[in-house]
Amino acid sequence: MTDHLNNFSEETGCPKCSSLLIKPVKYTWWGGVIGPKLLHHTKCEECKYTFNSKTRKSNKNGIIIYSVIVFVVFFLVFFFLRMRY
Repeated sequence: MTDHLNNFSEETGCPKCSSLLIKPVKYTWWGGVIGPKLLHHTKCEECKYTFNSKTRKSNKNGIIIYSVIVFVVFFLVFFFLRMRY
């Protein structure tokens, strides 16, 4: 029986330099603690390339979308709180 939990089991390491020294990112300036978890943000310790550990592609578009959504939510909360008082 095959293990379907990890679809990328045959693809290990960094997609840029093939290094096996990769680890999940715990905190970033753009997403705090939650953003890296949502985007499966991973960093290669050798070439410093960051990528999504599930898709093995850059998280650039995900980071932009995440940042815009967070900005809009904070703006709306600020706007509605300001309108109440």
